[in-house]
Amino acid sequence: MIKTLPPKESKRRGNPNWGKPQPLTLEPTISSFETLVQRLKLAPHQYESSKPLKEWVRANKNHKYVPQDLLKAWGFEAISEI
Repeated sequence: MIKTLPPKESKRRGNPNWGKPQPLTLEPTISSFETLVQRLKLAPHQYESSKPLKEWVRANKNHKYVPQDLLKAWGFEAISEI
């Protein structure tokens, strides 16, 4: 008896997921301001009295996130790119 082999399947090419929507994954990000606050172990009511935080804000207010109410409390104005 002669055995017959199944027909050879052609190798599929390309990305099989092309055109399918990607799953939406949102990862929370932490800002430089929040990172510093955590490192200094400050609670929100301690922000205004922290000298290291005030110096960091003075140096970074124009290119890092800083809460607007904190800028107002210290009398700083950030240059907006809007």
